[in-house]
Amino acid sequence: MSDSKKLPGHLAALFCTLVWGTTFISTKVLLRDFNPIEILFFRFALGFVALWLACPHALRLTERKQEWLFAGAGLAGVTLYFLLENIALTHTFASNVGVIVAVSPFFTALLSFWLLKAERPGLNFFLGFAAAIAGIGLISFSGSTQLQLNPLGDLLAVLAGLAWSFYSILTRKILALGYKSLQVTRRCFFYGLLFMLPCLPFMNFHWDLARFNAFVNWSNVVFLGLGASALCFVAWTFAIKRLGAVQSSVYIYLVPVVTVITAALILQEHITWMAALGTALTLAGLVVSEIRQFGVRKKAEALQRRGQGST
Repeated sequence: MSDSKKLPGHLAALFCTLVWGTTFISTKVLLRDFNPIEILFFRFALGFVALWLACPHALRLTERKQEWLFAGAGLAGVTLYFLLENIALTHTFASNVGVIVAVSPFFTALLSFWLLKAERPGLNFFLGFAAAIAGIGLISFSGSTQLQLNPLGDLLAVLAGLAWSFYSILTRKILALGYKSLQVTRRCFFYGLLFMLPCLPFMNFHWDLARFNAFVNWSNVVFLGLGASALCFVAWTFAIKRLGAVQSSVYIYLVPVVTVITAALILQEHITWMAALGTALTLAGLVVSEIRQFGVRKKAEALQRRGQGST
């Protein structure tokens, strides 16, 4: 594919990066008037409706037992991931959460090896993992000029990254079944909302729609529900089709950078030298861990395209 035809793919991937990098800040703003479960429910209810309007056709499963995969993906990738992330934001900085949850590729690689019998992670992976963990440690100790540890918020962010890894594994198995990705996402949203319902009475959920009279509240919920949850999924799928999974995945590493910068500009979160060094170490660790895997995946994509061209 020529560079001119790839340009829209690059723009779509960059758009997703900018949006996803600012979702932590948007959620942090909403936490002034909403609690974590309220943000989560309103956001994904809106996202589910948008996906249903975009693709109203029902998804018919070939086997009923596949329903467990969708239920697990909805629980891990919607309910647990975003609830843990939202609660983490009440205990620590948005910049911390944005960087820490970016370690999910490490967990995904390990889970793929253990559960999917994928290729064993190499030396680069473990070197990168060590660098990223050191970076997270520096971020956690960078609360101020005095060494302050934010264990609860940062631990919840790590657990959120782990939950997203389970979601990645489950969706990989689901997409291998040949279903359309938009319908898969909509069904995962449905189960995510379903698992939220029992939590609502115990987590101080209130409808209180008067809060949406404030522009800052409804605009941020619309941004999270339609922009980050629905529109970005469509844009990311388009980017993968134009660029391939390897090239598009590179943009993911820019998400924490966007989060750190926007948190400083919008929330006035102070970036200490320890936070800056920790962010750099974490991002470097992610890149180092992916060097070998990047080459393997790129070669696999090239072989796949060559095979499609010969048929």
